[in-house]
Amino acid sequence: MERSSTTPGGSARREATRQKLYEAAVTLIAEQGFSATTVDEIAERAGVAKGTVYYNFASKSVLFEELLRHGVGLLTASLREAAERTAAEGGGGVDALDAMIRAGLVFIDRYPAFTQLYVAELWRTNRAWQSTLMVVRQQAVAVVEGVLREGVASGEFSEEIDVPLTAAALVGMVLVAALDWKSFQPERSLDDVHSALSRLLQGRVSGRR
Repeated sequence: MERSSTTPGGSARREATRQKLYEAAVTLIAEQGFSATTVDEIAERAGVAKGTVYYNFASKSVLFEELLRHGVGLLTASLREAAERTAAEGGGGVDALDAMIRAGLVFIDRYPAFTQLYVAELWRTNRAWQSTLMVVRQQAVAVVEGVLREGVASGEFSEEIDVPLTAAALVGMVLVAALDWKSFQPERSLDDVHSALSRLLQGRVSGRR
């Protein structure tokens, strides 16, 4: 997974190593689960010594927690960039939400293993990183909430909508639909999936125009 920014004071070499470890961990854990994945396997898959893993991360749990932060951070940045770009182009709230749906699909298409892990971890409550997961989840949802609140304030969206729940529903829709796409309908194109979700967003499922 690409890095979203350079760690202050960190070297480019260390960042590159951390990227290798993220890639190795997400692939292995997606294949065989967190408990079954060992630090030795992560190091071997990343092409580094076992000590390098512990030099960068205190434990396997810390590595996975940082992986979650890193991945959701990338997703959040993608959503925010899509919303800001749409606003700069003069688009409205629906346009911004539609752009974020596409940005989310592009992210999931690029990082399907991470997305699968992220969704799975949302349902688990006995993990050491559960509180961290809730924080980073809210960061992503908050970007959507911001667009909804602006739309309500401008009169584009109804004042009756439940902003937090609607934002969570939109994010959830993209995650679940994309995982279904990658797992059961891989023959579909990204444009095809985006078009289907766009119709839901714009209320055109009933056939009324």
